[in-house]
Amino acid sequence: MNILVYGRQFNDTVLPYIQQVFDALAQHDAKVYVHYQLKGILEGRINMQTCCVLEKGQPLAGLINLVITLGGDGTLLDMVTLIRDSGIPVIGINFGRLGFLASVNKNDIAAAMHAVLTQQFTTEARELICICSDAEIFGENNFALNDITIHKRDDSAMITMHAYLDGEFLNTYWGDGIIISTATGSTAYSLSCGGPIIYPQTDTIVVTPVSPHNLNVRPIVLPDSCTLTFEVETRSANYLISCDSRTAVIDTNIKFDIRKAGFQLNLIRLNNESYLTTLRNKLLWGLDARNY
Repeated sequence: MNILVYGRQFNDTVLPYIQQVFDALAQHDAKVYVHYQLKGILEGRINMQTCCVLEKGQPLAGLINLVITLGGDGTLLDMVTLIRDSGIPVIGINFGRLGFLASVNKNDIAAAMHAVLTQQFTTEARELICICSDAEIFGENNFALNDITIHKRDDSAMITMHAYLDGEFLNTYWGDGIIISTATGSTAYSLSCGGPIIYPQTDTIVVTPVSPHNLNVRPIVLPDSCTLTFEVETRSANYLISCDSRTAVIDTNIKFDIRKAGFQLNLIRLNNESYLTTLRNKLLWGLDARNY
């Protein structure tokens, strides 16, 4: 099995856990690749002598069988642009706070690595959405696992967003912005703005307004087979569009569509966890402070 390890900048407090990951991988019959950026970050700080380096631009398809991300949910979202439509399964080890996608706790590394390397896991196929326009806003990386967000600039007044569902007028939103979220992303930015939690396998997307001026507007759940079209008006010269963690500045004369991306991400679930246990543990469902 060829395994790729990916991560971003770390502080020194997590280095013992990272070393534990590499030590666990070295004990099994796996060929370990380290992303070239991570190699530069960890060189001289971690023992990686038996690892190969995945060079810049080197494709994953046909080489890598499984990806391990070190960090939080943002690190895993970054990795999606490298995995793309290859179908390579990914698991995240959480060094951050919530860790909804990167669900492996840093204290459970040894058990998690053993489960991964002995293939004691299942995969969940997660749908992605993409943004399409004549301007090719994000180039080849025009897809998102969590959400695509339209948002006003920090120094501007509210924006006006005209939305169409499969060519039919849906609504005009006035406010700070709007979130188009996948079921996976329903527990991210959309949830903090009052959107519902959507079970991953429900084939839906959520449209959630951000600080709407028209207070009777509420989030709406739509089938992910639809195409949403947006036209944006703003008093300033431009506004922002975010595709997961990637952000672009957009001129007001651009019209764009948001639809299902046409491929999925395979997220690894260990046999001792499920989406519902993650919901309960991460969102503290059922806990009542009066009982403590």
